[in-house]
Amino acid sequence: MSAEIPLARCADEFIGKLASVSGAKALFDLDGATLLGERAMLAGMTIPGRTSAGGGCRLFDAGDDAVALNLSRPADRELLPALFETDALDSTDDQAIAALIAPRSAAALVLRGRELGLAIAAEHEDVSAFGAPCSELVSGVPAGTAQRRAPRVVDLSALWAGPLASHLLWLAGADILKVESRTRPDAMRTGDPQFYALLNQGKASIVLDFADRNDRRALRSLLGTADIVIEAARPRALSQLGFDAADIVRSTPGLAWITITGHGATSPGADWVGFGDDCGVAGGLSAALRSACGRTGFVGDAIADPLTGILAALKAWEAWTSRRGGRFGLAMSHVAAFCLARTHERDPQALQDRLLGWSASTGQPFPEVTRRNFGTLPSFGEHTHSLLAPVATC
Repeated sequence: MSAEIPLARCADEFIGKLASVSGAKALFDLDGATLLGERAMLAGMTIPGRTSAGGGCRLFDAGDDAVALNLSRPADRELLPALFETDALDSTDDQAIAALIAPRSAAALVLRGRELGLAIAAEHEDVSAFGAPCSELVSGVPAGTAQRRAPRVVDLSALWAGPLASHLLWLAGADILKVESRTRPDAMRTGDPQFYALLNQGKASIVLDFADRNDRRALRSLLGTADIVIEAARPRALSQLGFDAADIVRSTPGLAWITITGHGATSPGADWVGFGDDCGVAGGLSAALRSACGRTGFVGDAIADPLTGILAALKAWEAWTSRRGGRFGLAMSHVAAFCLARTHERDPQALQDRLLGWSASTGQPFPEVTRRNFGTLPSFGEHTHSLLAPVATC
C-alpha cells in the first residue's frame, strides 16, 4: 500500500520518531501510509483527480495557472458573487464558476479569495517564501523536573490535523480532554462519524458555550492545568474569546502550546483560511504531479491534514519532555511543501514513481488499511461537570 500513497515515507519518519521518544508500542505498530489513507478508505472514497477525494475542493483552470477552490462549507458559495464581483451567478453551478475563473489571473483570484475568507490556492505558489514547517512563536517558561505521570492534553481543535495529533498522543499514553463548542461541535462528528470515532476514542469530552463568560473562565482555568494545548483557530478567533495564547504560555511553566493553521500564525497568512486539500495544492503537491505526468490533480485525501497532525504530535511530545514550554506553530501548506521537498531530495525518482502511480490510479478505491481499533467514545459533553468542577474550586 505505501508504494501507492505519496509522501508516506515522510509520515513514517515522523511517526517513527514519536514512537522512539515516547516508547509507546501502539505507535510502533502504525505506519504513515495507513494514517494518510484511512479516512478515505473508511468512507469509501476514490483516488482523486481534479475533484478532491472528499468532494469539497476542485481544481479550476485560470488564465495563467490552476486554482484550487474549496467550497466544503455551505457559506463558501455565498461568497462567490463577491469573489467574481457579479450578482449574475448561480453559485451552485460549477461550470459557471469555471467559466468565470478561466479568463482571470490565478494570483489575483487567490488574493481576493483569501481576503474574503475562502480556502483557495494556486497550483504554482512561491513555496520558497514559506517558513519552516514548525516554528517557535513564543518562548515558554521552563518547568522543574519531569513529573512521573502522563501529560494532560487539552485539545481545542476539530476536524483532522489537531484531533489526529491528540489521538497519537493518546496512543503514547497521554490523558486527552477534547473541548468542543456546545453550539458548533466538531463537524466530523456528523460528517464522518466512523472516522471521528477512530480519532477521538479514549478522549474525555467537555462541552462549553464559548459565548458564556463563566464557561470561558472555566476554560481558562482548565488551560492552566494542561501540559499540552492543541488548537487550530486563526488568531482573531482566540482573541475574540478573550484568550491570549502568549500570555497563557508565559504564565504556565512547561506548557507546550501547539497552534495549527492553514498558512501560518503570523502575517500575511494568519488570516487565510486553509484546509487539507487546498493547503496541499499551495504546498506544491499538484504542481509536482503535473511535472511528473503532465496533468494536475489532488495528491491524496486532504493530505496536508494528516502530515501536519503527525508532525504536531511529535513536536508536542518533544516540547513536553523538554520541560521548557513554548508556543509552536505548524502551517499545513508549509508542512506539505517541506515533505515534498524532503521526499524529492532523498529519492527524486521514487517520488516521481509514486506520483505517476497515483495519477494512473485516479478513480480507484483507496487501498485497504487494517487499523480498526475503535475504543470507547464518550457521549457529547460526558465529562464536562466532573472535569470542570475541580478547576472551578481552585
